[in-house]
Amino acid sequence: MRGFYVGVLGMVEEPKPPILAARGGCWFRSGDAVIHTGVEADFRPARKAHPALLVDDLDALVSALEAAGAPVRWDDGIPGVRRLHTDDPVGNRLELIQA
Repeated sequence: MRGFYVGVLGMVEEPKPPILAARGGCWFRSGDAVIHTGVEADFRPARKAHPALLVDDLDALVSALEAAGAPVRWDDGIPGVRRLHTDDPVGNRLELIQA
């Protein structure tokens, strides 16, 4: 998760409070966007529900996603909006929108 959210998306990992850190998982931030990941024994990735993140340079992020082997699924369902969907390393869907 660190490799994807920090290394590919360019987010910064934030330390979790010690009592929460004992549960595992990671917290990531970029500007006002915050992603909290966790650990579950019976985990199933979110395939439909997803966060949407605004990005300053969608083309640069696409290059980083492709270099990391992450899927890039362009979506032209909203006229005038450049956006795509990808999946994090455990299969959670993310929407990335050109700001």
